[in-house]
Amino acid sequence: MLAKLLKAMSYRRQFISLLVGVPDYEKYVDHMKRHHPDEKIQSRKEFFCEAQDARYNAKGGKVSRCC
Repeated sequence: MLAKLLKAMSYRRQFISLLVGVPDYEKYVDHMKRHHPDEKIQSRKEFFCEAQDARYNAKGGKVSRCC
């Protein structure tokens, strides 16, 4: 039962992240380890700031607009 609950919570977090347009950091880390082992993995903050820049044209992770 606990395993099912944890899995459901994981799906919920992934759904909400995708809903608001934030890519999954854990998937990014897994991808980098598998396909680019010689490259530096960004910190969670760096990853989030880059995602915000790409989605909202933000400056340093600070959103300048919402729509």
